[in-house]
Amino acid sequence: MTKSKFPDYAAPTKIAYVGGRPAELHLRKCKFIIERGGRMRERVFDQAVVTMGAMEDNDLVINQETVSRYHCKVVQEQDGYMLVDNGSTNGTFINRVRIREAYLKPGATIQVGKVELKFHFADEKVPIVPSTKERLGSLVGRSVKMREIYGIIEKIAPTGTTVVIEGETGTGKEVVAQTIHQLSERAEGPMMVFDCGAVPENLIESELFGHEKGSFTGAIMTRQGLFEMAHGGTLFLDELGELMLDLQPKLLRALEQREIRRVGSNKPIKVDVRVIAATNRSLEEEVREGRFREDLFYRLSVVRICLPSLRERPEDIPLLIEHFLHTHSFNRLPDGSLKCSGVARDALDLLAGYSWPGNVRELVNVVERAVSFADDSMIQVRDLPDAIRLAGSSPGANAATGEVTFKDAKERWISSFERDYILALLKKNGGNISHAAREADIDRKYFRKLMRKYGIEASAIAGD
Repeated sequence: MTKSKFPDYAAPTKIAYVGGRPAELHLRKCKFIIERGGRMRERVFDQAVVTMGAMEDNDLVINQETVSRYHCKVVQEQDGYMLVDNGSTNGTFINRVRIREAYLKPGATIQVGKVELKFHFADEKVPIVPSTKERLGSLVGRSVKMREIYGIIEKIAPTGTTVVIEGETGTGKEVVAQTIHQLSERAEGPMMVFDCGAVPENLIESELFGHEKGSFTGAIMTRQGLFEMAHGGTLFLDELGELMLDLQPKLLRALEQREIRRVGSNKPIKVDVRVIAATNRSLEEEVREGRFREDLFYRLSVVRICLPSLRERPEDIPLLIEHFLHTHSFNRLPDGSLKCSGVARDALDLLAGYSWPGNVRELVNVVERAVSFADDSMIQVRDLPDAIRLAGSSPGANAATGEVTFKDAKERWISSFERDYILALLKKNGGNISHAAREADIDRKYFRKLMRKYGIEASAIAGD
């Protein structure tokens, strides 16, 4: 049963855990009650910033001659709400006291020009119940951990709340972001993706916020940034922990003011964007080490979703493989039929018992490789990489008896997988390193490093 109350403090939007499992979603909302002409009007908001003013692009439009165009805003802080005056002509007041910025208490009277509003906030507690579904949007999995995440997504997707997705590399953070977007009220709008760790540092600001013609060498024309391109939709910031410290205040400003400035311009541009971020780092640790701003961390971490690794949900592996075989183009013959319809039992056992250091991304690559090697309609053990075949045979047994350490066996399996994987990608792409690195979703320099590590020559492969 959903409970809603108006407390004496503003509990942050968060997921409450009991015994290590998500039990309850706390949704923080604020409410404004306006009385005009003897009629009461109520507006409820769940986003981090609520703007008020006479212009139509404010969240709360107050069309009255004493109200400035962008009069003031209410900002969610970690432990409350703050009212901030935007330099208005006739001032902003709390309980008839003029303020520049001040914290709000429940029942406070806000005066904007000559218009009065009553302010309240709510801590809405929604139980998190594992979904009965095996799929949600683009997500696939029947394990309890995944069905709990489905339950969280179904609750937060329709809201405007900012989300941070945490998890190891390859767990599917971008797929979660896509699913949240698909189930939101912004689904008809664009979803733009930005990888904070894949763009040269000197271009990140231009990519996010755009630039004016002539603002720097090479800026031969005015260009929109991703915030503008995502207007009315969602911006997914991948690998957020890689974002440079000196750019973090500009991101914070975009989140709080909901406006950006292009490089080389002082003109603010209003944007309506929901931000979803992802990281494989501990942002709390980054804050403690001084590499990530605390205020930006709190602004972004309204709701945090932690994705389980694939080794924590092995029961999902058969369903994921079935999904990949039926939806990915690598398993389609020229006539559109499936090349492989399934996986042999002994091969599936090996796949289910593997540790998957690369998570779902590694599983996709392994399935694609196996399909390319398969001679019939069922994927066999011989079609799997050495790393997976060895993981289920003698090295593991020897490790148990002390002949091979766990570390040595693990390194051997990973090395075998890396070599097979690099060779298969280069062969598929005709020895083109750039294309192979792009398909692997890893940096070209790192791809070359792996080639040198295993003595692989692209020219030899291209000449096969």
